[in-house]
Amino acid sequence: MTEELFREDASLASCQARVSAVDERGVQLGRTVFYPLGGGQAGDRGLLILPDGSELEIYDTRKGARPGEILHLPASGQQAVLARLTPGQLVSAQIDMPRRRRHMRFHTATHLLCALVPHPVDGCSITADYARLDFHMTAPLDKAALSAGLAKLIDEAHPVAHRWIDEAELDANPGLVRSMSVKPPRGLGRVRVLEIEGVDLQPCGGTHVANTADVGAVVVTRIEKKSAMTRRVILGFAAPSASAG
Repeated sequence: MTEELFREDASLASCQARVSAVDERGVQLGRTVFYPLGGGQAGDRGLLILPDGSELEIYDTRKGARPGEILHLPASGQQAVLARLTPGQLVSAQIDMPRRRRHMRFHTATHLLCALVPHPVDGCSITADYARLDFHMTAPLDKAALSAGLAKLIDEAHPVAHRWIDEAELDANPGLVRSMSVKPPRGLGRVRVLEIEGVDLQPCGGTHVANTADVGAVVVTRIEKKSAMTRRVILGFAAPSASAG
């Protein structure tokens, strides 16, 4: 199993790690800062830097078929560098931190949106360019009102933190689970929950900022009626204000 450093500290941009396996599926490390695609959040990109200074570009990160496997997927055309990777070798794993930061901001913003729209979520996507949540509901939503609500929660600077609860505690509080399409992983004995103080508490394995103030200027860019029972809300970063003069 790969030690998932990003679960405890999403701000880590790099780490030293030993290669545990290299095959046609990708590169596995003993530990990693790379977040694998999951829970609606895109996988990280970045570099693996070898002892000789050569760089292996990682274009995506995915979960493997076995529990605890994380696969770092090399970009094409790097066979010469890949050939120098061997199990046990120490490498430096470095993520594209500006891209990760955008994921963290958007992912936290989706939790704020869940607090504003108290309906089950039946789909989500978090990328570096936008985020979307699909709510299981029939009532219309107001774009301006939701944008104003997000701005208020962001400006209030609520602390954001995660903790672990056991599965029995989750079973005793089924209302914590907001998602209809992605369920918390079971069988590990504990579940990671994200808490935005005074705003939201729900299971989540993704990466987030440490305070809602760090989300920055995020607005609702579009609301769509996807079906009779689904309203899609799409978030984007607000355009910077034009400089005076």
